[in-house]
Amino acid sequence: MYEYTVAGKTISIFPGKKINAPIIYLNTFGKEGEEVWNILQETCSIPCSLAAISGLDWNKDMIPWDAPSAFNDAGYYKGADEYLGILANKIIPETEKIIGGDAKWRGIAGYSFGGLFALYSLYKTNLFSRAASISGSLWFPRFKKFIETEKIQAKPLCLYFSLGKKEASTRNMYLKHVQMDTEAIVSYFSEKGIDVMYHLNPGGHFTNPEKRTADGLKWLLEEHDENKES
Repeated sequence: MYEYTVAGKTISIFPGKKINAPIIYLNTFGKEGEEVWNILQETCSIPCSLAAISGLDWNKDMIPWDAPSAFNDAGYYKGADEYLGILANKIIPETEKIIGGDAKWRGIAGYSFGGLFALYSLYKTNLFSRAASISGSLWFPRFKKFIETEKIQAKPLCLYFSLGKKEASTRNMYLKHVQMDTEAIVSYFSEKGIDVMYHLNPGGHFTNPEKRTADGLKWLLEEHDENKES
């Protein structure tokens, strides 16, 4: 593993065993990237590299526009565009310089608000051909409308979505719509001819996040890969 910092973010790089392997950028709440990587090495036969980014301001860097908080605290403040600029212009070039070679393809993934950001980034840049939104905060105000009305920069090859079965079982006026909104977004992309996987997991939002994340990355890696084991 290699680590470096830029703009207050820590990038932990887990290089693949093969040069020119695919690389997935995973925005993390904390330091869960190493556990996700270890699970992925045990479960997936497709070589890849992983760049796990931590030190994020979770309620700003992942947020596409200002919105009231779902939990009656300080609220959410637009910062996704600024962070995406850092990711595109600083983190990706430096990471791929360290790894060496040209990645076969780039993916982007995240859990919770990280999943929201992963989808949002597809509408702002053409850097990523695959994305995973794991227990994504797709309940975020006006996000479903954004997905359905704005223009995507480049049609992704495939998208992965997952939720916990209990995530919508809440009285919270925002979170109770998460399954309905996620399934509407899944249907929207599927109708556009994009290869989409949607998986419902046992438990709530905080159940086995590292395993769920690794499952999503595994699907991104194996889907459409001509060398995957049957």
